[in-house]
Amino acid sequence: MPRANPNIVITGTPGVGKTTHAEQLARNLGFVHLSINQLVKDHGLHEGRDEEMGSWVVDEDKLLDHLETLPIHTTGGYILDWHACDLFPERWIDLVVVLRCETTALYDRLTARGYKGRKLEENVDSEIMQVLLEEARASYSEEVVVELRSNEVEDVEGNVGRVEEWVKAWRRDHGGDGDVGGGGGEE
Repeated sequence: MPRANPNIVITGTPGVGKTTHAEQLARNLGFVHLSINQLVKDHGLHEGRDEEMGSWVVDEDKLLDHLETLPIHTTGGYILDWHACDLFPERWIDLVVVLRCETTALYDRLTARGYKGRKLEENVDSEIMQVLLEEARASYSEEVVVELRSNEVEDVEGNVGRVEEWVKAWRRDHGGDGDVGGGGGEE
């Protein structure tokens, strides 16, 4: 049975606005926002903490097993918010939004979050080298990967509107009426 709603990945370097975009889209569309970082923390889907980087070491098998218990692949209507996207099976994902940010703005955002040293350098370098954009392009067909700028607060509204229009078109193309609203399953 085809899904009634698409599944969307919002990805990008830390600090580009993934969670802000994902929360607003989930609210506007009635979708379920899955913060992968929060799932990993709340459900113990990790192998411990990397103290130098200040982050959890994700156990990808546990994470995928947990996600398999959700109706992602049957109902759709999920927005997965994470700094990576290549882990999610291509059959689950209908759109990958890679948020990009100018490095000066990103540096300021990460510094305000308390990033410093190697963690700050690696994340800014990742943005400069387009690591997450290239990962998305290597993991999914080019038709489902879109790069959006997230430099200013005003960019969020435009980006959210663009994704909402894409969801309407997806629903029309998949037998729905295209109305925005009416979401997916529950976490």
